[in-house]
Amino acid sequence: MIYVDGLPLTSTDPSFKGSELLAFLLEHTTLIAASNRLKAMPEKNVPFSPAKYLYVFQREYATVDPSLVEFVGTDEATTCVGLVIRNRNTKMISISHMDFVKVVDMGLTQMLSLVVDNDVHLIGSFEDKPIQLINGSNQSGGRQIIPSGYSLPLCLKIVEALQHRREKFQLQTFCVLSHNTKRDLNGSAVPIISGFVVETSSGSVMPACFDKTSRCPDEIVRRIRVTVSSKDPYWHGKLLETYDSLCDRIVVAPCTWVLDWGKIAFSLQQLSDSEILMRCSTSPDAEAPDFVENERRIWSYLIKHPDWTHTFPGRKPRIFERNPTGGWSRCK
Repeated sequence: MIYVDGLPLTSTDPSFKGSELLAFLLEHTTLIAASNRLKAMPEKNVPFSPAKYLYVFQREYATVDPSLVEFVGTDEATTCVGLVIRNRNTKMISISHMDFVKVVDMGLTQMLSLVVDNDVHLIGSFEDKPIQLINGSNQSGGRQIIPSGYSLPLCLKIVEALQHRREKFQLQTFCVLSHNTKRDLNGSAVPIISGFVVETSSGSVMPACFDKTSRCPDEIVRRIRVTVSSKDPYWHGKLLETYDSLCDRIVVAPCTWVLDWGKIAFSLQQLSDSEILMRCSTSPDAEAPDFVENERRIWSYLIKHPDWTHTFPGRKPRIFERNPTGGWSRCK
C-alpha cells in the first residue's frame, strides 16, 4: 500500500480506481513540492570515477548494499520510469528502470526480495500524450485519468501495483508525467529529468546523466539484452538481472536471440538517422543526441555476432569484478 506523509492512501469505495489514485498523487501538495525540489537541483554529470558507482540500464534492476556501493543510478529515460525502493533500517536500495507495463508485477517481486519497509521514489516519464481528466463515476468523487501514450499506462500500472501489494511504500518523490514535462525550442514535450543517481549512505536522490565511461561494464551486450529479451521466454515479465548484491559483482545474466537478428540488424543499419528515431523510439523528439549512435552500435554487434552462443557460451553469465582503479574487469 502507498503512504504519503505517513498516511495510507485508502478508500472505502470499492470502485476507487488506479486512475483516480494517480490523479490524486499528481495533485498532492507534498509530492508536488518534492518534485519541485528535485527539478531545482543541478544535474550531476557522472563520468568514470574511482567512487563505487553502479549503473542500471533500461529494463534492468539491482539491489545494492551501501557498504559496497556509494552511488547507484540510471538515465536515458523518456517514457520509462526509474523506481527506487530503500529500506530505512538496513539502507539497502533496489533500483530499476522500468520500460514496459508487463514487467511491473514480476519486477516489483524481484526488487522486493531483499528490501522491505520502504521509502519509494518514482522519477521519469513525461506527457508524451496530454493527460485527460474526467470526473470519477464512483461515490468518492475523485477524478479519473484516461490512459494514452506510453508514459501514462506505465505510471498507472506501477501505482496500482504498489497500492495492491501488502508492503508499505512511503512515497517520497513522484516526479513523473506533468511534473516532469517541459517544451523544447520546437514546442515538443520532453522530459525535464531523464536520469538520476542515489547516494546510498543517505538515500538522497539527484538528477544525473552518465556517459560511455560510466554506463559500464559490458555496455553493448546489456543494451542488446533490452532489444532481444522480449523474445526469450525466460525473461517474459521479468526485469533483467545484472548485479550480485552480496559479492558486489556485475553478473550479466544470459539472454538468447534468433539468428534472424543479424539480418534484422543489417536492415535497420541501412535506415537514415531520422528513420531510426521514428521506428526505434517511443519518443523520437525526446531522445538524447547519442540515441542513434547507440542503436547503430547494437546492430553492428548483432551483425558480427548473430549467434547468441558467442556472447553467452553454455548460457553462462558474463561476470565482472571491481578492479583497484574503480573500474570493472571481466572474470575468466
